Amino acid sequence: MGQINKSHPVEFILLGFTDHPWLELPLFIILLITYPTAMIGNIFIILVSILDPHLHSPMYFFLTNLSFLDMCYTTSIVPQMLFNLGSSKKTISYMGCAIQLYFFHTMGGTECLLLAIMSLDRYVAICRPLHYTLIMNQHLCILLVSIVWLSGMTYAVSEASVTLQLPLCGLNKLDHVLCEIPVLIKTACGEKSANELTLSVVCIFLLAIPVCLILASYTCIGHAVFKMKTSEGRKKAFGTCSSHLIVVFLFYGPAISMYLQPPSSISRDQPKFMALFYGVVTPTLNPFIYTLRNKDVTGALGNLMRRIFTSK
Repeated sequence: MGQINKSHPVEFILLGFTDHPWLELPLFIILLITYPTAMIGNIFIILVSILDPHLHSPMYFFLTNLSFLDMCYTTSIVPQMLFNLGSSKKTISYMGCAIQLYFFHTMGGTECLLLAIMSLDRYVAICRPLHYTLIMNQHLCILLVSIVWLSGMTYAVSEASVTLQLPLCGLNKLDHVLCEIPVLIKTACGEKSANELTLSVVCIFLLAIPVCLILASYTCIGHAVFKMKTSEGRKKAFGTCSSHLIVVFLFYGPAISMYLQPPSSISRDQPKFMALFYGVVTPTLNPFIYTLRNKDVTGALGNLMRRIFTSK
């Protein structure tokens, strides 16, 4: 047994929805539609933010980073899920699992912090409008984004590396649709309470604290908006803030229910649906949420489409 504990399996079998085989075909079709939709939507957000001079502001700089992040997020898991759903052999190599673990959690940790930075940007824009360009200057924006990405990478490398060292005792079946830290901890044998505690502590910093900062920012924003004298100003402020709040709710809700509880207490099917939600559904909806509720992005997108068709 000691020899088995030291070795890792050549590949993992992802059980996915094998208990509900009728779900596989509809899920395959849904992913086949949502993945290109997510990629196209986020590419358009990036293009309009770069090409339209009116969108060269901190808000759209952060939104561009979010769109790029969502593209990487979905790409780290959806192609593998499509391959497994369309194949009878639902496996992933140990190296592929490790790479997916690093990328998926890098993007997840980075998005947790980036959404908090975006709420800070909205706070400064609405509550300190006269000092907005001075405070949220280009140097600070680049610095904040760099810190966010570096923090996400640090979290993923440290937490995933520790998780991959857990003994599996010859077990190579993961009751999940992808390689995710809580599921790997739950699958491991032997003493793993230290890993569960470490994951919970780290996730408090990545989930609970950013959520508290977002709530505090929007409390101040709400107070400032209701003090505005013009209805047009209130409407514009609510438009940009409501889009961000919807994205925050869609991302943090499932993530908190998944990560801020011990992996041993997670129900069997919960990780599968939660991963689909914050790894596929949210990145697909984000471009539509920001474009449909933001006249600046809608106008810029219309101008870009007119340019494309006119040039053709």
